[in-house]
Amino acid sequence: MLLETLKRHWWVPVLRGVAAIIFGVIAFTHPVMAAATLVLFFGAWVLIDGIFRVIGAIGHRASDKEWGFDLIIGLVGIIIGLLTFHAPQITALALIIYIAAWALMIGATEIATAIKLRREIKGEWFLVLMGLLSIAFAALLLWNPIAGAAALIWVIAWYAVIFGVLGIFLGFRLRSLPVLRAP
Repeated sequence: MLLETLKRHWWVPVLRGVAAIIFGVIAFTHPVMAAATLVLFFGAWVLIDGIFRVIGAIGHRASDKEWGFDLIIGLVGIIIGLLTFHAPQITALALIIYIAAWALMIGATEIATAIKLRREIKGEWFLVLMGLLSIAFAALLLWNPIAGAAALIWVIAWYAVIFGVLGIFLGFRLRSLPVLRAP
């Protein structure tokens, strides 16, 4: 029953994929734009994705016991998209600070692990280098958040394009599945 519902709504991942590719292409073709522009494109993508997730969740509610989880994810996406349009500067700065904090924690963890393992393994200096690289990345993001946002444009754009292509493939694969008949 779930497969039949997914097949019937094959166009949802296709539209999500197209929106992701459009977002990715815009991010690639305008990398010099201000970070706020990226955040607005991101907000539009999250909003559109959230809307289609809600549509998909409601469409699957009869066949998917966990449809409420997808509904919640979709509603959160809609809220984040709307908040992004309301305060794009805060969203951009929060995103950069969040990524920098994550990189800083990863770096400290890698160095601490290397210190703990220094007597048990050879090559622990790779962990130290990985940790130092993560800490340097965090410092650069915090030192110049606008340049950090510009670099993130490329990472996010690649993600969006790949995600979009996979979503389109999934949608057309669902569409091409044979119709299942009950015995």
